[in-house]
Amino acid sequence: MGTTMGMSLGAHMLAYDFMRHAFLATAIVGVLAGVVGWFLVLRGQAFAGHALGHIGFAGATGAALVGLAPFWGLLGMTVLGGIGMGLLGERIAERDVAIGVVLAFALGLGLLFLHFYTAYAGAAMALLFGNVLGVSSATLWAMAGLGVAALAALAAIARGLLAASLQPELAEARGVGLRGVSVLFLAIAAVATAESAEIVGVLLVFALMVAPAATAQRMTSRVGWGVALASGLAVLEAWAGLVAAYYTDWPATFWIAAIGAGGFVAATSVRR
Repeated sequence: MGTTMGMSLGAHMLAYDFMRHAFLATAIVGVLAGVVGWFLVLRGQAFAGHALGHIGFAGATGAALVGLAPFWGLLGMTVLGGIGMGLLGERIAERDVAIGVVLAFALGLGLLFLHFYTAYAGAAMALLFGNVLGVSSATLWAMAGLGVAALAALAAIARGLLAASLQPELAEARGVGLRGVSVLFLAIAAVATAESAEIVGVLLVFALMVAPAATAQRMTSRVGWGVALASGLAVLEAWAGLVAAYYTDWPATFWIAAIGAGGFVAATSVRR
């Protein structure tokens, strides 16, 4: 009887188009964010990934100001920001202060754009904190295409990226271009950041890109298992957040962030 009731409740929840779109969107973003996030944590560039979201906020609000879709402005600015950070080379992990200044300026620039066109004040909240229940069919297809392209690009550089992350001197001696790999990876991370921002907002990108990856790295040291586990955890946490939001009427972003943080704390405690 309990199983039948659970299936009935699940079917009722998925009867709405916006809920189906939300589950599909979080699955697409979760897989991409988990893989990219695993490498971000491994390379000590989690803060750089967070900064990309703030940089993208300026692009999204700027695009809205001139009448374009905010998502494409967000995507374009994050990719440019990722390329710029990648050009700094491996030293990016040591430049948290500079990154912090840049992201603060980018966030201020986004607020300035909103000052000139206050009609998008409501859209700004969605950009800052996400609006997973407002993903349209067109955005869903765009996210799927970008996700596949980003994963394909990441697979192409995965071997060199892993070598550059673990043993940069040896990788460089074997002909791996550290700066080129860094630029390509952060450009891919920018795509993942833009897609994650659609779900949890630019302020909580950590919830999908860092928390599941950090949890996975505390559960296994194997590369293949770790990457797969990070993606799986990101998807499961996002889906659990959607279910919890549906039955509690609390924001899905809150639940996704809370579940991700809880998983990280639990994995850290068990490891100790």
